[in-house]
Amino acid sequence: MNQPLEPGAKVVVVDTTSLYEKHKKVYPRSITGLFANWRWAMVWFTQLIFYGTCWLEWNGRQAVLFHVIERKFYLFGLVLWPQDVLYLAILLIISAFALFLVTAVGGRLFCGYVCPQTVYTEILLWIETKIEGERPARMKLDKGPRNARWFRLKTAKHALWLLVALWTGFTFVGYFTPIRELTESAKSLAFGPWEWFWILFYAGFLYMQAGFLREQVCKYMCPYARFQGVMFDPDTLVIAYDTERGEPRGLRKKGVDYKAQGLGDCIDCSLCVQVCPTGIDIRDGLQMECIACAACIDACDQVMDKVGYPRGLIRYSTEAALEKHYTSKDILAHLMRPRTLLYGAILIAITLATAWSMITRIPLKVDIIRDRSTLSREADDGRIENLYTLHLSNTGESAHRFALSVSGLEGIDIVGERIVEVPASSLKSINVRVRVDSGLGKKGANSIQFEVQAQNHEKIAVREKATFLMP
Repeated sequence: MNQPLEPGAKVVVVDTTSLYEKHKKVYPRSITGLFANWRWAMVWFTQLIFYGTCWLEWNGRQAVLFHVIERKFYLFGLVLWPQDVLYLAILLIISAFALFLVTAVGGRLFCGYVCPQTVYTEILLWIETKIEGERPARMKLDKGPRNARWFRLKTAKHALWLLVALWTGFTFVGYFTPIRELTESAKSLAFGPWEWFWILFYAGFLYMQAGFLREQVCKYMCPYARFQGVMFDPDTLVIAYDTERGEPRGLRKKGVDYKAQGLGDCIDCSLCVQVCPTGIDIRDGLQMECIACAACIDACDQVMDKVGYPRGLIRYSTEAALEKHYTSKDILAHLMRPRTLLYGAILIAITLATAWSMITRIPLKVDIIRDRSTLSREADDGRIENLYTLHLSNTGESAHRFALSVSGLEGIDIVGERIVEVPASSLKSINVRVRVDSGLGKKGANSIQFEVQAQNHEKIAVREKATFLMP
């Protein structure tokens, strides 16, 4: 029973407002149309590359393989070693500038069409729709009783989700362990510890993120959504709702002059909201959650066709185009602006320089280590001898016979075998004895050069510096 307040008592009001938005599950409606076809084309394209490339062969080996155990990266005819980590850094730089360029020109096109989160969400959502039905049926099922039908449909859906996730995790590991070896191991489930870990880890994250979290990954977890604003400007293509044409929105009777009633072209059917995979209303303006998938464009265009209005109430456009009523030609002209030209120039320059470096790359690496346990010694013939270990890396796709020579001091010479055969994509270490007459060099360190020349290819040659110690 409420007690009356005493005179002079203070009333404390506690604000219990939550700082976090309550999550509401999004049930995207299926849609067909031009952009939906493009999205599915990109799903097929990216997944054919991902699932298929690891099965390609090149010169009797897997064409694309990041072999961790051998510490070699095979990219068709190119073999990269740990010393080539520079190329990995350059690849990341190229990817970054490509993303900057695409974002400055077309907004979040990457997110809407080729992002793995979007691609696998599309695949798992397609499975969900085929099993549980369209949007109303899925909503009804989730709100309905947990009966035998509910368990049957949910079990079938999650079983297929897990199958896709496990196969994807298996394929991912197949780029680091030869896929055919991995397949043989799969017959008896005899995977190694790290293979088990990565298959289950990758599969688990795909199952969780594409099956359950979905739009929450794009809204809360993806950093790209957070910093994309700094790459947008008024001339960046985005999904835009034409407010001047569409507002005020509202329902109207067929055959009635809606403009005389003060209405815009938007009939407020909410289909643009129902098809959105992140559950936003594009009519509220550009939002961080929009991934530029254009599902709302397909939905709105179909509605406009049915009611006999022009298409394009929701369309790819720019803020400047909507404000200044640009034509399509004007929009294209404004895409070529200082920011995009700078990104494009840097991207082209880095790509061409990298391509030139890889084309002219010599498939031979030589590392020289002088024997530190014996600085120098007098040989049987009275000359001064130094010992070295040469590591020859043949990064090419064919075996080579290499001729060794040394220069830098008068009369310096290699004692012993001077011809070394190194198989394709292999490393060979050899011990080399180098001698020179005493008195022909200064006391202490003398600079010399080792030369390694392929006998069957004059352009494959490397010269490396070393130090010869005189007593």
